[in-house]
Amino acid sequence: MRAFIAAALLLAPMSVHAADGTRVQVKGEIIDTWCYYSGVMGGPDAVVGSAHHTCALWCSAGGIPVGLLAEDGTVYMVLKVGADDASAGGDTALKLAAHTVEADGMLYERDGLNYLIVSEVTTDSDIVNRTHEDYGTIPAFAFPDPNK
Repeated sequence: MRAFIAAALLLAPMSVHAADGTRVQVKGEIIDTWCYYSGVMGGPDAVVGSAHHTCALWCSAGGIPVGLLAEDGTVYMVLKVGADDASAGGDTALKLAAHTVEADGMLYERDGLNYLIVSEVTTDSDIVNRTHEDYGTIPAFAFPDPNK
């Protein structure tokens, strides 16, 4: 028993504590983080807004984490929205894909990344970024060819 207590006391200073979060209000677009960061579907301007809405739905449904691209260019990885524990990749994210929102939540920063637990989406402005006029639909095969 003494050995166990001694080991616990030695390891105590090494225990990991959750970082304190900061309450923030952020306005921006809900994005597909895979396509945004990887560039697989084009540059950052092509993978936001209405041009990339369908692909963002597919990625979210497939479990790719959604992000919130703030007006200043900061990307927040969204871990949770509201009380729904499965919301970051579930139906809540599907309803918000490519929408411009204002969110209130807790920001956690680690290793240069910003993680956001959204307490509440205070404003949902729907899709306001009309990029399909410039980029078409990304990816182009998102809609079936009516001639086939």
